Amino acid sequence: MVCLVGLRNLLTWLIPSQANETWIIMAITMFASPQISRRGFMRSAAFAAAAVALPYRALSQNSVVQKNNVPSVSPHLKQFDYGDVEFASGLHDEQLEHTRSVLMGLSDDSLLKPFRQMSGQPAPGEDLGGWYRYDPNYKTGGPDNAGFAPTCTFGQWVSALARMYAIRRDQAIREKVLRLNRLYAQTISDAYYDKNRFPTYCYDKIVRGLVDSHKYVGDPDAFSILEQTTNTALPHFPKCAVEHGQAWRPNKDETWTWDESYTISENLFIAYECGAGERYQQFAWQYLDNDYYDPLAEGRDVLAGRHAYSYVNSLGSAMQAYLTLGSEKHLRAAKNGFDMLSRQSFVTGGWGPDEMLRAPDSSELCASLSNTHASFETPCGSYAHFKLTRKLLRVTRDARYGDSMERVMYNTVLGAKPLMPDGRTYYYSDYSFQGRKVYRPDQHWACCSGTLPQVAADYRINTYFHDPQGVWVNLYIPSTLRWKQDGGDVALTQESQYPFDSLIHFRVETSRARRFALNFRIPAWTRGASLSVNGRRLPEDLIAGTFATVQREWRTGDRIALDLPMATRLEAVDPRHPQTVALLFGPVVLFAITDRQPSLRRADLLAAQRTGLRSWQVRTSGVPLMLLPFTDIEDEQYSTYLTIA
Repeated sequence: MVCLVGLRNLLTWLIPSQANETWIIMAITMFASPQISRRGFMRSAAFAAAAVALPYRALSQNSVVQKNNVPSVSPHLKQFDYGDVEFASGLHDEQLEHTRSVLMGLSDDSLLKPFRQMSGQPAPGEDLGGWYRYDPNYKTGGPDNAGFAPTCTFGQWVSALARMYAIRRDQAIREKVLRLNRLYAQTISDAYYDKNRFPTYCYDKIVRGLVDSHKYVGDPDAFSILEQTTNTALPHFPKCAVEHGQAWRPNKDETWTWDESYTISENLFIAYECGAGERYQQFAWQYLDNDYYDPLAEGRDVLAGRHAYSYVNSLGSAMQAYLTLGSEKHLRAAKNGFDMLSRQSFVTGGWGPDEMLRAPDSSELCASLSNTHASFETPCGSYAHFKLTRKLLRVTRDARYGDSMERVMYNTVLGAKPLMPDGRTYYYSDYSFQGRKVYRPDQHWACCSGTLPQVAADYRINTYFHDPQGVWVNLYIPSTLRWKQDGGDVALTQESQYPFDSLIHFRVETSRARRFALNFRIPAWTRGASLSVNGRRLPEDLIAGTFATVQREWRTGDRIALDLPMATRLEAVDPRHPQTVALLFGPVVLFAITDRQPSLRRADLLAAQRTGLRSWQVRTSGVPLMLLPFTDIEDEQYSTYLTIA
């Protein structure tokens, strides 16, 4: 194996200074990965040379510039830290605080119990039950599915708590993270992996928990615990990514083929980038699922029949391969995969009925409205979707990824039933003609109990991004962003009742006058959007589906008003079923509160009248039909789609 640090140092000396970083990344990619050909490297090298020659285009004062199809030579947008953004949004804050309360309320002994049992140690404390429990005699389909995936959510909970500490700076959270990491370290053993039907899945979550502990909590032992974990775990893994359903351990039943080694590269790359060691980059390349990525990169749709959440999640690994080492193949795979997924998504942005991806141009999505209530694995699917769209947006600056993120947020996970202290977890959104929000009786402490707390923290890093020129506003959520711009302190506060009101107000505060750009996502669904600065409307037309940029010298007290006009519109479930439609208002799907399919025409739905800020009504031949956003539905029966005459 080439020593990548040495290679980097050599290339730094050989290559002209102005091109160092781009050329070095391309060269390291070729030498580190057998998947990158010499021809591919030369193409990348030519691209890098062009990148050096093309300066970033400056924006004129007080101008609006459309950011559509931004050249890929532009620097990638960067994320803000969790603590840089303070929310003032009831729904988002409530979800964060509720999940924080549940996690902080779990006893250390209960959390460590299955680790200790599987490692042959004394295991005091209450058994959490459900998926989290260790049962050496587990049988598929038993009561509560207890023992299905012991410890599976531990790393996600540590990760979520670390992120919550970065947001709240509550010392009790930090102390719990540090304590859990040290208690976990005492249980690391070969026996744990021998007895685990999901060794790479559980390892992957532990990796992220320890990386986030290092990054956000400042745990000085996190990387040494990670090293101990990795040394113990690796002998129990396959030598490369093994796809879902393929046997790789002898004398095991089918459930032992559901491990997800094909998803682990993303967090291994991140561990490497955070300083855990070069070996994590090498392992990340080793476990990239190129049997999946190669056809996607070539534009071939191979999604059908694959497990929905895990294979969308693995597109995050493809994006991370690009972000870490510049692999263009993996970027193409992720972009094409997203496009293919979009063509089989529900109006809510959710996908994967019965946890299965579907064939292109099939009628299976529409058929699922009648034959299943398991439409979208909500917290897990949203977490994967947000990671993918966040990375694609950072790389491409394409507003459609923000549109997609927004749609999934408002119409799926933000309306999820809360995680309960007894482990009841909102698992599936139900898009059937007879839908309800329910807790599944067999899903206590299921996988979605791990991703929901992470999602609740991550709204903050999805809302704003930045580059050297300024800030990119992606989501419209009441909040305040604080950052440094050219050495000065700046705050941007947004206030609105969006997505139920089109007008969004922003206020700037700065320690002294600063020139920078503010970029605002103009959703594809809006028409006639406008921007005003200090009461003066900017004359330029804003193009839907782009980012609009205002660059000027900003001072404390400057105000921006962004108007994104909203109207009702219909979207069909797929092109084959134009009469099966959903009603939307802006980014929000309006769900019909009904226990039967009313007789309606297209014009009836489009004539829906507001009866309040968050409610609509449609006239019918009988009782008027009420429509609500997903976040406002409680126990009512509803239908996502309606059939029109």
